[in-house]
Amino acid sequence: MSDDAVALRAKMYGEDDLSSLPVFAGGFINFGYWRDIPIDGEITVDQRVDSQLALYRLVMDKLGVGPADAVVEIGSGTGVGAAWAVAEVGPREWHGVDLSPDQVRRASAHATDRLAFHQGAATAIPFPDDGFDVALSLEAAQHMDDIAGFAAEASRVLRPGGRFAVCTFFAPDADHPGELARRLETFAAGVDRDHAVPAVVSALTAAGFAGVDVTAIGEHVWAGLDRWLVQLGVPDDEWPRRWLTCYRDGLIDYYLISATVPSAASR
Repeated sequence: MSDDAVALRAKMYGEDDLSSLPVFAGGFINFGYWRDIPIDGEITVDQRVDSQLALYRLVMDKLGVGPADAVVEIGSGTGVGAAWAVAEVGPREWHGVDLSPDQVRRASAHATDRLAFHQGAATAIPFPDDGFDVALSLEAAQHMDDIAGFAAEASRVLRPGGRFAVCTFFAPDADHPGELARRLETFAAGVDRDHAVPAVVSALTAAGFAGVDVTAIGEHVWAGLDRWLVQLGVPDDEWPRRWLTCYRDGLIDYYLISATVPSAASR
């Protein structure tokens, strides 16, 4: 990855504060899960916030997070999702890890006795082995240059029997190298990486995960995001409107990928 891409990512999540842009709302930074939100009329800001909360709910439900769990979130951003999860789902502790010190500072406004935020990389999570029941990452892995290193670290910090999920956009396959960069500015700049789902699955398997489950949820993401962009006045010829066409052309999709660390007895 180029130094320019590193600097651009730092600026996006630092001084530019991506969460403050109208495309995002409520302090979140995700594209939303729109399954239960009508998109055939005017979308309210509250509905946009609900779409982002719904993505967290989807991941929480998939992992079965409950009061007994210690959770680490990798790429925790502004901490709004983590704060909601601690209040509504009630894990016994939640630790958010983010590469950006500015995001950690913003997130720390939500800290409680059960919720804390830490600066760290996905490939160097600042916790010892076997410390968590659940590890998750929501709309962050598309930025990661080393998916194998991320998978290995997630496996390392999970206890035997621990559960893992990553939820973000990936390429369905590696058949169209460079095409996303030709269409979408974030890929052209190196901010987003065109990881293919088979490579992600292979990385998880190599890291020792079992039961890898891949669910494509793009039908409930891309149309809602595009409708919101239209409502914000983004013209047809500007690059953000190409997310939906890239999805329709089979170049990208949104995925919820889950896995488990084998129990001690089965290792």
